[in-house]
Amino acid sequence: MKSALQSFPPTHTAALERLQSFIPRAGTTYARLRNFDRDGHPHVSGLSPYLRHRILSETDVLAATRPRKSGALDDKFVQEVVWRTYWKGWLELRPSIWSTYRAGLNSALNRVQTETGLRQQWEAACTGGTGIDAFDHWARELCNTGYLHNHARMWFASIWIFTLRLPWELGADFFLRHLLDGDPASNTLSWRWVAGLHTQGKTYLASRDNIAKYTDGRFAPEDLATRAEPLPFRPHPAPRALPSPVVPAADARTLLLVTEEDLSPGWLLRSIPKPAVFATLSTAAHRSPLAVSETVIEWTDSAIQDCLDRHNWPDAARLLSGEDLRNLIKTENIEQVITSHLPTGPAHDHLTSEALGVPLIQMMRPYDRRFWPNATHGFFRFRAVIPEITASLPPL
Repeated sequence: MKSALQSFPPTHTAALERLQSFIPRAGTTYARLRNFDRDGHPHVSGLSPYLRHRILSETDVLAATRPRKSGALDDKFVQEVVWRTYWKGWLELRPSIWSTYRAGLNSALNRVQTETGLRQQWEAACTGGTGIDAFDHWARELCNTGYLHNHARMWFASIWIFTLRLPWELGADFFLRHLLDGDPASNTLSWRWVAGLHTQGKTYLASRDNIAKYTDGRFAPEDLATRAEPLPFRPHPAPRALPSPVVPAADARTLLLVTEEDLSPGWLLRSIPKPAVFATLSTAAHRSPLAVSETVIEWTDSAIQDCLDRHNWPDAARLLSGEDLRNLIKTENIEQVITSHLPTGPAHDHLTSEALGVPLIQMMRPYDRRFWPNATHGFFRFRAVIPEITASLPPL
């Protein structure tokens, strides 16, 4: 089995090559076969690790696939890309959902420490020892490769919640610790959707027949839950407004901070004062209270290094912690830190102006500022704005 760095080389060059090789399959072939979980995952793009870290932007991908549109089925790939945008926007408008998830996770981890049976079940689920062959295969695949087919993620979450009866927060955390594309919004909200916490009364139930069909008979697990009763539902908080744009001070001594949230910061350099200092900081280790996979840490660090190499920033400070950043601000007499917008999640929690002692100015991509305010309701209402926005995308 290939390592994660072999299967998903963490470079911009590899991302572009994968995009170009996928384009011929982005239309009807993708729409017809994308749900099949087959060895090597030949019918999906495999672009999610690159999109999650914006090694490629959504604009890059949509602009590249747009010329091939020839019919309704071709829209499916566009919709899948924009689903990620919808999740990001939905959580950005309701950041308390993330806080509630982290509180629920801490509570579940406390239970793991005091309830022997729960701890044993949780450990078996994480190591592929439940006796459910499909589920155990996916658990091992995730840990070994940092990736799972999207359909397998849904089956896995459903079995975790409704068959194994484990707290959903522990499952979402398991994914965040091991997925190369582990994203606070997409991951948290997808698990909530399966559990019936996103759309009231709507759950996702994994079934033997569906798994058998879409794995070509490789798996046909027995004894799965036959009912998926929604977990207790709480009304969603009202969506907030996005933060207003902030104009950096033109004459302030500036530090440009690159995080794993946006590893294509060229757009940012065109709209800010010339930085005096460049620095990078990975917050991948903060995706969970538990130890994040070494594969995820290594992949993210390598992707950050590729960003520095592409932009010819050999002298950029590679920071290991917020304390390192604070020290650099003091020693370099920095007056403002500018970074790409830090979406709701660990990076946002880890970095604040108050903690740094100087203004932390987060610049939001125009793509996000146009799309995210539309994530006020369900995806189908959100989908209505896709044609207008994508039609105005510049050529690749």
